[in-house]
Amino acid sequence: MALVSRIPTISSSSGATQLRKIKSFGINPVCCINYASHSSSSPFTEKHSIERYQRDSWIYKNELEQSGSCPIMPDPSYVRDYDITLQLPELKKMLQVLREKREGEGGCDRKGPGNVFLVGTGPGDPELLTVKALRVIQNADLLLYDRLVSNEVLDLVGPDARLLYVGKTAGYHSRTQEEIHELLLSFAEAGANVVRLKGGDPLVFGRGGEEMDFLQQKGILVKVIPGITAASGISAELGIPLTHRGVANSVRFLTGHSRKGGTDPLFVAENAADPDSTLVVYMGLSTLPSLASKLLHHGLPTDTPAVAIERGTTPQQRMVFAELKNLADDVVSHQLESPTLIIIGQVVALSPLWPHSAEETPILVETKSSSNRLQ
Repeated sequence: MALVSRIPTISSSSGATQLRKIKSFGINPVCCINYASHSSSSPFTEKHSIERYQRDSWIYKNELEQSGSCPIMPDPSYVRDYDITLQLPELKKMLQVLREKREGEGGCDRKGPGNVFLVGTGPGDPELLTVKALRVIQNADLLLYDRLVSNEVLDLVGPDARLLYVGKTAGYHSRTQEEIHELLLSFAEAGANVVRLKGGDPLVFGRGGEEMDFLQQKGILVKVIPGITAASGISAELGIPLTHRGVANSVRFLTGHSRKGGTDPLFVAENAADPDSTLVVYMGLSTLPSLASKLLHHGLPTDTPAVAIERGTTPQQRMVFAELKNLADDVVSHQLESPTLIIIGQVVALSPLWPHSAEETPILVETKSSSNRLQ
């Protein structure tokens, strides 16, 4: 039994789009980057989306070529090295601008580094952003943002701020975590008001704790502004209470990834197989078959209600409802993609979208439209 719910996607109005890139800074190369047309349908920033390169265009200012093109090589390491090489001169320039600004505003009277804010932007819907987060975003000098910060949230950034993409996705890290640490430190020491934007909540599988610990050890004051984590935002969207008297007396957040990677990192499944608890799995799309098998092996009933939600709270949201024994196969058959959140537990059956009849075949229904959002 499975129910799939899909929100109509935003179709691309054109084919592949190209952004031409540079030949100066003493570097040899270059050509252009070809964008896949499907990336424009995503509410989130993608590694080659046209929105991302337009937003970060200050990095490539006055260096755009008007002729010639060649596609970016598919090798992820080439893409990452290319991005960093291209950005480095402008990042140095940005640091110099910040230092000059600091001297002009206070000179020797102004002491100490700038502020660093770790800001959670929620699961994607910009209306779930907190008022405090909005204020900080609009007053930032520089914002370092992740892949799962939605384009609609980034549209709220102040006109004088600089944006820098530091996102990660499978097989492509635009920056290593160590490089992100050093960027935050360098800009803070230059006196910048730095905002680190993260999808969901920065301290829930967002590595915000690592960044906070690194900066605090360097004497940088870090302020955390929580965001609505995907578990809360998406479950509310579907009408699923994460806890419910008589149904679930606890909730547990799991990650589908381990520090060492691999397809079978979910060693916690033995203790997580509790029918009186709700399980929420982040980043668990690739490891779902292994997780489901482990949970069933350790005693979770085969008919435990479950749901996988792709791009939750956005107009592109899609959902697969199924019993646990069928969930992994149904997710594959409906081709769900990252980011996808998984909720497992009896509370899933409390959703008004849960299919009650065992005879129901998988169906596709629309649950909301982007036109229903508040203006």
